[in-house]
Amino acid sequence: MSETVGVILLNLGGPETLADVEPFLVNLFSDREIIRLSPFPFLQKFIAKRIAAKRSPKSREAYRLIGGGSPLARITGEQAKALQAALLVEGCFVVRMAMRYWHPGAEEALAEFAQAGIRRIVALTLYPHYSRATTGSSLDELRKAIAASGHGFELAEVREWPEQPEYVACLAQNIREGMARFSGEPVQLVYSAHSLPISFIKEGDPYLDQIKQTIAAVEKITGMAGELCFQSRSGPVEWLSPSTPEMLERLAAEGCRNILMMPISFVSDHVETLYEIDIQYRELAASLGIRLERTASLNSGLDFIRGLRALVSDSCRQRGWL
Repeated sequence: MSETVGVILLNLGGPETLADVEPFLVNLFSDREIIRLSPFPFLQKFIAKRIAAKRSPKSREAYRLIGGGSPLARITGEQAKALQAALLVEGCFVVRMAMRYWHPGAEEALAEFAQAGIRRIVALTLYPHYSRATTGSSLDELRKAIAASGHGFELAEVREWPEQPEYVACLAQNIREGMARFSGEPVQLVYSAHSLPISFIKEGDPYLDQIKQTIAAVEKITGMAGELCFQSRSGPVEWLSPSTPEMLERLAAEGCRNILMMPISFVSDHVETLYEIDIQYRELAASLGIRLERTASLNSGLDFIRGLRALVSDSCRQRGWL
């Protein structure tokens, strides 16, 4: 019998209560992999606190409108439970999560693994498309936590999976189901991805190319062409374009009256889907004379979990752990 393998689902994290919003933002803006607020590292935390204090009232209102906090930890916990059950056919696995900017952190999962005598770990990113600002930062933090733990963990990394078959099939099915809501009327499909500073792409970040790979794989199944735009900009740097609001305004000017929006870079519901798309962009679309509907998020759907199981088992087989 092969030994037990620990799996850590890597995700961003989010404030679970309104009181969590400001400290969460401090953690987020303190990460120099996302944004360097000063040429001097020792000033990063100080500036991050000032930015968080300024932005937290608006951010708190967004979380208030979606129920008082982010559902991300709850959903990721459900994904971990479902994945652990799905992996029973492969061997013995314990699945936990590590949030980059909130609780639980990587240290908690590692401590549990160490206590259980687990030394082999698969780090599975829940970002299908690699960016140093997301998966890269989470993996860096996990490696630091492993080094600080004093335990001889073996680490396998699943860093990106833009064309994972079950994942792509789930997206295609969600598009078909979303289109059915329009009862045969003409509909424009729009993919909305989390934006990224242009400088990251110029420095070799594969995020944009991988999003395009996913879209091409999905459209090969659906036969439907879509437009790509980018949401969740923050700060004065140059971001990927067009922004989602810019896309809505352009399509309205072209006479579009129905839009199906797919949050292409997100696998779980959180503030970007529940607030930005479902509230902000839907209201903007309505003001432009457009009906906007969103495809369902993948969350812990069985077919999606099967895709995550395949990623973990493939990684273990490559290592000789299965």
